[in-house]
Amino acid sequence: MIGELAALATSLAFSFGSTFLTLGGRRVGSMVLNRTRLLIAIGFLSITHWIVLGFPFPVHAEPNRWLWLGLSGVVGLVLGDIFLFQAFVWIGPRLSMLMMSLAPIIAALLAWVFLGEQMRMVQVLAMLMTVGGVAWVVLERNGSNKAANPDYTRGILYGLGGALGQAGGLVLAKNGLGGDFSPISANIIRMTTAALVLWTITFIQRQAKSTVQTIYKNRRGFMFIVLGSFAGPFLGVSFSLLAIQHAEVGVASTLMALPPIFLLPISYFVFKERFGWGAIVGTLVAIAGVALLFWV
Repeated sequence: MIGELAALATSLAFSFGSTFLTLGGRRVGSMVLNRTRLLIAIGFLSITHWIVLGFPFPVHAEPNRWLWLGLSGVVGLVLGDIFLFQAFVWIGPRLSMLMMSLAPIIAALLAWVFLGEQMRMVQVLAMLMTVGGVAWVVLERNGSNKAANPDYTRGILYGLGGALGQAGGLVLAKNGLGGDFSPISANIIRMTTAALVLWTITFIQRQAKSTVQTIYKNRRGFMFIVLGSFAGPFLGVSFSLLAIQHAEVGVASTLMALPPIFLLPISYFVFKERFGWGAIVGTLVAIAGVALLFWV
């Protein structure tokens, strides 16, 4: 049950991590958030790697692992998280993570289209259940949501972009995790590659100085980013890699899709969100659809 427990721990870690990162992102902006949290997460991971494995960086990793895990980092942690973190700012962690629950559905569809994997009718019905549950939540009181938040629609679309990035990143990471390769080592490779790409773009755009200045002026925002980086990119991603290494991707993905449920009380008490029973029922329907997809 190591993989299943790791997947459940992933959901808890991402629930708290997304909360802290939302609080930080609303103070410093989504791009500064993404650049900063990668460096912080690499620091946490290097220390852990040194303590657990005896050296701070996986220099022994084969080129093939670097290729697949590096691509996974770019797709999931650069492209996907650019969309996700902006969604955090616009619509908060609850709706953003609900959109992320579509990642297993997107991964299954990609495998069907590009890899020729077959799906049974019950799996198609499970996908429709998940999409229907998400749509139920998104469309609930849609008029008032749009009136209160002009970025609501864009936030939903960015959340979908984040789900697409996560789906692609997980599929690519699976190819680089064969054998008994350490999930911590895999996480460092993904994070380092993503940070190199993102910070190269930052320097080309001459935004490195403004990024540092923004962080310096927003100490409270930086503290939230540190907490979110520890819970999400460090604990959450490490647990997710451990999960897909020791459990079937479908089972792991199902258990890793639970943050929207955990975020219901967090959003109510921390972000003062008010939502009806329709949002709660829709969330449960969506998660049930994800579970049914991989358990049948």
